[in-house]
Amino acid sequence: MLLKILLGFLCGIRAFATGDNKPQQRPPPLLLVSFDGFRADYLKTYPMPNLKRLYSQGVLVEELTNVFITKTFTNHYTLVTGLYAESHGILASNMYDPVSNKTFTISSNDPMWWSQAEPLWLTALDSGYKTAAMMWPGSEVVIRNRTATHFMHYSPAVTFQQRLGNVTKWMQADGKEQGAMFAALYWEEPDQSGHKYGPDNKTEMSKVLKEVDDNIGLIISELKRVGLWGHINLIITSDHGMAQCSSERLIRLDDCLRPDTYTLIEHTPVATLIPHSDPKAVFKNLSSCHPNMTAYMKKDIPDRLHYMNNERIPPIILIADEGWTIMQRGIKVERLGNHGYDNSLHSMHPFLAATGPSFRQNFKMQSLQSVDIYPLMCHLLSVPPRPNNGTLAQAQSLLAAETASKVPVMVGLVVGVLLVLSTITVLFWLVKRRDSLGPRPFQRLQIDDDDDDNPLLE
Repeated sequence: MLLKILLGFLCGIRAFATGDNKPQQRPPPLLLVSFDGFRADYLKTYPMPNLKRLYSQGVLVEELTNVFITKTFTNHYTLVTGLYAESHGILASNMYDPVSNKTFTISSNDPMWWSQAEPLWLTALDSGYKTAAMMWPGSEVVIRNRTATHFMHYSPAVTFQQRLGNVTKWMQADGKEQGAMFAALYWEEPDQSGHKYGPDNKTEMSKVLKEVDDNIGLIISELKRVGLWGHINLIITSDHGMAQCSSERLIRLDDCLRPDTYTLIEHTPVATLIPHSDPKAVFKNLSSCHPNMTAYMKKDIPDRLHYMNNERIPPIILIADEGWTIMQRGIKVERLGNHGYDNSLHSMHPFLAATGPSFRQNFKMQSLQSVDIYPLMCHLLSVPPRPNNGTLAQAQSLLAAETASKVPVMVGLVVGVLLVLSTITVLFWLVKRRDSLGPRPFQRLQIDDDDDDNPLLE
């Protein structure tokens, strides 16, 4: 009997906390926008009125700790899978696969490279949603025989306004047809300018960041124009930051190794290579090659980098210190800014801003792991997430109070139920104990004859 009471209470609590006693409502659509190479501290250095207006109505994560290596393709795939590089397989801009003997560059659309993970624009299809991906890395690849409902092949000639116009068109409902519930939009700046001029060039970076902020203003005005503003959740973020480089900070591999003793797979600022023979001798030479470069055998790379458990990772990994460039004879060094360095560096960290009906207003969080964005987005869309390396525990505090308030209510109800059940159990035990003692002998009620205050004794 007590078990039935407990189950009844718990079922009632679950219905109250999750809304199971009401018809399930369709969640707000979600738009994810990435401005490539937007370093977190740009927000403190440059005026960004539209972006600040956006997160004042929503939330701001001041720094995202992204994944190693801090490259564009690696981290964009992390954002839509919630996986470290070793888990989703997009390890760098250049890769070699020893099983297939294939080589990957950023123009590779072979599904083999991308199919170790499933991005959100595919997972959401299984919930009956339409999805869209505008030039997001990997979005034009047929992954596990599927693509997003809407996508476009990458072309840098397509302007931001054109990309945004297509996305909002895809997200709008058309008669009885629902619009896309999830859309991802990619833009190349300020990454391109950061590479060309360096993040410390305030004259040039102020120009490009004004353009970025104008594009954020365009997002707001376009969503208002089509009637989506205030009805969708909007996340604006980036994949990595940018470090200042110079021609004086060069690490020349040819000073340490003969080029014919190894094959260079990825170069600067994280270089990976395959020794042609005697890996220990090659590693020994590289270990003492330069004071601003650290060499690792694959099996010894620090666990915190999550860059070990994938067959595509070469046997030797070289990591340059911030601002340094690893080069080989024949490689031109023209960049004044670069990324890819250790993801513990603040210069490598991007940011996140979000607004919409599911987010709190005027709320700031100091830091968040980029792998946590994927479970957050799945939660916003009510989409069951695929296995991932993130958690909702930290990101959940970004959500509106009415969503978060269900948790303490449920906890309070559970505590109350346990107290009630404990009381019932004690009473049940007392009754049982009394019955086990047998009938008590009859005792006459003693009445005081001169108790004139009780009218029933008159």
